[in-house]
Amino acid sequence: MTLKQPLGQLYAGLGIAVAVLFVASLFAGKVWVPWSAFTDRADPRWPIIFDLRLPRAILGVAVGAALGASGAAMQGYTRNPLASPDVLGVSSMASLFAVLTLYFNLAEASAWVLPTAAMLGAMTGVVLLLVLAGATSSIVTFILAGAILQIITAAGVSLALSLAPNPWAVQEIVSWIHGALADRSIDEVRFALPFILTGLVLLMTQTRTFDALTLGDIGARSLGIDVNRSRLFLVVGVGLAVGASTAVTGMIGFVGLVTPHLLRPFVASRPGALILPSAIGGAAIVLAADILVRVIPTATEVKLNVAMAAIGGPFFLALLIRLRRRIA
Repeated sequence: MTLKQPLGQLYAGLGIAVAVLFVASLFAGKVWVPWSAFTDRADPRWPIIFDLRLPRAILGVAVGAALGASGAAMQGYTRNPLASPDVLGVSSMASLFAVLTLYFNLAEASAWVLPTAAMLGAMTGVVLLLVLAGATSSIVTFILAGAILQIITAAGVSLALSLAPNPWAVQEIVSWIHGALADRSIDEVRFALPFILTGLVLLMTQTRTFDALTLGDIGARSLGIDVNRSRLFLVVGVGLAVGASTAVTGMIGFVGLVTPHLLRPFVASRPGALILPSAIGGAAIVLAADILVRVIPTATEVKLNVAMAAIGGPFFLALLIRLRRRIA
């Protein structure tokens, strides 16, 4: 059996999972919506479906795809299994830039200020990570570089919270820390989708590069790969995808770390072949987690980032233990 055959089966399985979860997300919630509400515009639940839950589901697919593909791209480019936007501070840097626009009231000047700042923050995070750790650095060095970015962003956000001029600013900053898909409208979808799609396309054009980089920078150059150009595509692609996602939902963690590791065995560990499955798989994971936080019987809805941390934290610990055993 060739690689294309299991890849086709993988795409089909993931696509079906996303489709089922997308439909389920329109029905699921504190109040489950019957099928009759979908066809009757006079039904008071019709706006709940199409004004609230449909944009939420679309954003779940888009944000999950952005984070999953960005994590796979970062792991492929750096040849490091712990590289992901959230673990290594890229998402946090995007959140910090967004928080600064809220703190200084810059977001009120234009609707584009906060999203643009988030994308610039994500790009800055990728650049700083590559500069601090280097593309061929060890796992330990990469973790330390990510820890530095996390410390910087955590300090910046904490300072903004401490010096926030009013309770509204505090609430907005907290909402960025605890990312969620709740209360999003079609306006957020219209803004984020073009940037996320552009970022995903840029990352997909580098699949051959990620495969070649398994031979190292010298080996990739011998195959005609322009490593510097690929680095630029990675920075812009991850910056657009992660930045636009963070701009509309806040920071959602662990999707970029968990998804590539779950799907890597199905693509024969080929970094380039992992980008598209990770995008589809990330969409499925975010949709599933978002449905879970809605149906849990709690007084208020659990933030999506909290749920992802509860899932991703133990996974990250297990991954570290496995890597330690491999090194030993």
